[in-house]
Amino acid sequence: MTPQTLPERIVWSTIVWTWPLYALGALYVIGPVLAWSLAGLACLSLYLGPAMRDDLRATGAPPPIVIAWCVAMVVMLIALWVGHLNWEMGIKQTIKSTVGWAKGWALMALFPLAGAVLPLRREVVIRAQCKLGLWTLCVTPVLIAAPYLGLPERIWTSPLKAVGGPGPEYFSVFFFTYDPSSWTPRWQFFAPWSPFAALLGVCTVLFALEEKHRGWRAAGMAAGVIMILASKSRMGLVGLVGCTLGPRLMPLVLRSWAWAALAALVASLAVTGQGLARTLGAGVMAFKSARADSTRVRATLQRIAYERWQEEAVWFGHGRVQPGPHLVEYMPIGSHHTWFGLLFVKGVVGFLAFLVPLVWQVALAVQDAARGPRGRLPLGLCLVIALLSFGENIEIETYLLWPALLMLGIHARELRSFG
Repeated sequence: MTPQTLPERIVWSTIVWTWPLYALGALYVIGPVLAWSLAGLACLSLYLGPAMRDDLRATGAPPPIVIAWCVAMVVMLIALWVGHLNWEMGIKQTIKSTVGWAKGWALMALFPLAGAVLPLRREVVIRAQCKLGLWTLCVTPVLIAAPYLGLPERIWTSPLKAVGGPGPEYFSVFFFTYDPSSWTPRWQFFAPWSPFAALLGVCTVLFALEEKHRGWRAAGMAAGVIMILASKSRMGLVGLVGCTLGPRLMPLVLRSWAWAALAALVASLAVTGQGLARTLGAGVMAFKSARADSTRVRATLQRIAYERWQEEAVWFGHGRVQPGPHLVEYMPIGSHHTWFGLLFVKGVVGFLAFLVPLVWQVALAVQDAARGPRGRLPLGLCLVIALLSFGENIEIETYLLWPALLMLGIHARELRSFG
């Protein structure tokens, strides 16, 4: 399994060399540069058509779902501009926020466009992810030993932080970090924080499950599971179960016996429902209590964002996140939740600009996963994105989520070509 076209070589090299790029503090820069380069190459191949050389020639016009993502992200930019205009933020801040859009939300459209148009095989992306998993397995012993050897949390911060970003952690290289609530070490690998690393671990497992070579499959799955467990993230554990099993259960939707079993299960709830509800409620409380401070801060942030959105800026939002009070440990209002963040920052317009194409993408993946194995990986990745959106601001994580976004574009092309 080796790259055969220029786009495949670019994608392969970027994924496989993730750890060296992380050591340079360059991942946050590489993601947007790669997105705009591949999307520009895709547009050029569409424009020149047969004039392009064979390994760069477009595989066809962008599928409707990819066009929807492109339109939606343009709408997101318009909502940002209107929000800045409404709150009189000035030209300087508007330009800065537009650059932020180009490094964040725009990638939600650029990578699917590249995956749908350029000659990229899903097998190449899958194998590259498994090779990255082997890198992770090699690095993990050093990371795990670091806090017990007295090594520092942060190794260094790259000068590349001068290009600007959400914070210095995006350009920093860590051995580990301490959880402030328990003062125990957590590991974030090549992500800026541990919960995000856990969901990247789920993505690694999903890619590895589709690998045909048993050795590479084992390396990818082991690396993904280690990332989830070492990050000590509740969201990662949920994703490991839900995002892997859910897509594999989808073919049951077309089985009559599965519907009969579901009907029998629903009928049995008349007897067992009350006890089951109590058990589930206790489980949810235990889940939230695992990191009670984090749960409290997130819930308060969401409530403040929702109330201020309703009272102050319904349609186009506040234009940007705003500093939070001491009650939420000065966390920015509009952070830690994509949906409440969209309402606060970009209003109803921005909320719908993300919701509509995401629901469409999930629907396509669900339909394909119910018909056969081809849709399992795209559906699992869609579930990861959905799960991330309820605990993080997904636009500042696209620079590491890009293999998943690229795969969604490849899947859209497969649906167009093979039905």
